[in-house]
Order: sequence, then C-alpha cells, then structure tokens
Amino acid sequence: MTSLADAVLPLIRTRADLHRWSAASEHGRQMHQAVDVLEAAVPTTAPGEVYTVAHKALASAITVIARADDSSGIIGDACRRLLALHPKTAAAAKVPTARLVDWMMKFQFEGEVDYFELDPVAYAPALGETGMKTYRARLNAIRDRLGPRPADRWDSSNRREWFVLEWNDSRLAVFDHDVEAIIRTHARDRKVAAWYEDTAEALEEIGEIDLAIDWARQGMDFGPGHQSQACGELWCRLLSQHRPHEWLGARRTVFDRWPEHSTAARLREAAGTAWPQHREHVLDRLASTPSDAVMFALSTLKEPRLAWDLANQLALSDGRTWHELLKTYEKIDPIAVLPIHARLVAADLREADAKRYRSGARRLVTMRRLAAGTDHAHEVDDLVAQLRDEHRRRPRLQQEFDRAGLP
Repeated sequence: MTSLADAVLPLIRTRADLHRWSAASEHGRQMHQAVDVLEAAVPTTAPGEVYTVAHKALASAITVIARADDSSGIIGDACRRLLALHPKTAAAAKVPTARLVDWMMKFQFEGEVDYFELDPVAYAPALGETGMKTYRARLNAIRDRLGPRPADRWDSSNRREWFVLEWNDSRLAVFDHDVEAIIRTHARDRKVAAWYEDTAEALEEIGEIDLAIDWARQGMDFGPGHQSQACGELWCRLLSQHRPHEWLGARRTVFDRWPEHSTAARLREAAGTAWPQHREHVLDRLASTPSDAVMFALSTLKEPRLAWDLANQLALSDGRTWHELLKTYEKIDPIAVLPIHARLVAADLREADAKRYRSGARRLVTMRRLAAGTDHAHEVDDLVAQLRDEHRRRPRLQQEFDRAGLP
C-alpha cells in the first residue's frame, strides 16, 4: 500500500466486535481521523492515489457500519464524509465513466446496506455528458424491468429499487434545472410539510430564489407542527439573504406562530436597533410558557434580574430552568436563591434514586457555601439535619450526604 493508504485504511478497517455502542463510537472517532487525513491529502497527493484510497476507505466503512451498533451516528457521519469526498476525488482522478457508472449502480441497487444515497449531481463532473447519459439509461433499464410503479412502494417487493429510482429522479431534476420536475419529485402529493421544505431547498439550489421563498412560506402555512416550523426557518433564512427588507417581518410572523425561546432569540437578532419596539410584545407572548420567557431573558437578553422576576411572577416550575437561573442569580443575591434551592432539593429526594441523591447533596453543599458567614448558615444546616432524619431509612442517601461532606 502507499503511504496514504497506510495512514488511512487501518483506521477504517477493524475486526473488533462493534455490537457494543461504546466500541462502535470509539471506532467511529478513529474513522473520522482517517477522513481528516484523507481530506488533508487532496491538495498535495496525486489524484489517482487519493481516489484509490478514498474508494477503498468507503468500501471498508460500509462493511464496518453493516455490523456495528451506530446508535450515536458517529460511524454514519464518517461514511457520509467519505461519500461527499468520493465524487470529488473521482473527478480529479478522471476515473473511466463506464467503471464509475457500474460502481454507482452496484452501490445503490446491490450494496451491503441501504442507509445512504449517491447524489448524481455531485458525480456529474466525474461522469461528464456521456457518463450522465449512460447513467440515466441504466436507471431507465431498471425502471422498465420493474414495470408500472406501485401506488405505495412499501407494498412492493422491489421497494429498495423504487426508492433509489425516486431519489435519482429528484436529484436529476435538480441537475436539469427543471422546475416542474423538481416540484413533481420533491413536493409529491403535497401532504407533508417537510416536502415543501425539500422543494424549496431544491429550487434554491438551482437559483430559483423567488420560487424557493414561496414554497418555504407554503410549507410554514401547512400546519402547526415542527416540520412547518422548519419551513418557517428556511423562509426567514432565504429572506435574510435575498430580501433583507422583509426579514424582520418574517421573523415576527414565525415568532407569533411559534412563541418560544428560540424564535424569540432570532427575532431579537433580526430586530437589531429596532428591538425596543418588539420587546414588550415578545415578553407578553412568552409569558404563557414560563421556561421560555425566563431562558430568553437570561441567555438572550442577558438580564438575570428580569429572568428572576419572570420566574417568580410566572410561577416557574421547570427544575432545569431554575437550575440555569440560580447559577447566574446567586452572584447577584446569594440569599434570595436559598429557598429555591431548598425546593429543588426536596424534589430531588422525593424518589429513591442514587443519582437524584447526589444531585440533592451537591445542591445542599452549594447552599452551605452561599450561606456561609451569614445569619442563614444555621438554617441550611438545620435543613440538612431535618433531611437526614426524615430519610433515616435510606442508607444510600445518608452515604451520598457523607460523601459530599454534609454535617
């Protein structure tokens, strides 16, 4: 093997048992190191050598993921990086088109796994005009062999083949800059909001920005779900890039549709110096969800006093949000946070759970630190004593308190 192959392939290949999540994740990190080496070699290494190693690395990576517990997605991400690199290296190496088409067909229709797609748009520079014609002909030959498309490909014994054909149809529509075909293959029957997002992204890809904006807005108006919200975010992004004078209005529309911390933060960014005109409206709308209102004030507006006031006025009950607020507000008023800490300790100890015991013990240690040297120090120690007595039949709790150094 070449020096590049020696550096890359041993990091991809393995005979280890990867059915354990931890082992698979560790090997996945190693695979990313291999891809780093391969990507770094592109500008300085002969194109033919880079392609050969990339091709072998991809084949080995597919073999690895086929027998791994990739719950974390680390190995899959490494495979996707190799799939993104492969067509670029093929173009640079001037791989014979017939061989490349053969490989693309085999990978998609006969591959060991069906987790990944190949993008014919990405392979177009390597295939050239003649190669693209050959590739289309090969796809059509399979289509002809399969016969009429089933109403639902999931009911077909050839569902893998139909999926690959549909995927290629959608990407080839983008390659052709065919607006009607893009809408037909991406929007389908227009019954799913995510398909509007797919259509908008494809139209953006070919430079049809006005149409992309329109389809993103249609997807946002589709319904109240998270897919429609994703369309709303795409709509705002497109406007910020291509119609900046409409961006703020769009941001307010999205916030009003989904009043939460994230949409409020993006509205704050879009508003810029005009933020005071929107502040009261945003805080009023967020009041229905106290955790969003508090986190917006705390992490976006950077106003911990406002966050504290909102938490108390709106009767915040979310423990995680209180935890984030207390970490900041204790620097402003360490005594004021003690009752909230005590309440969270009680919640931690409500159930018999060692992890919750440790959390409660750490919080009590924090309370003692905050109260040290004040008239409230004895109150915290009294609380510890009370909890020890109340939970005297929980030896694991007593053990966690001892480990934390509590009296």
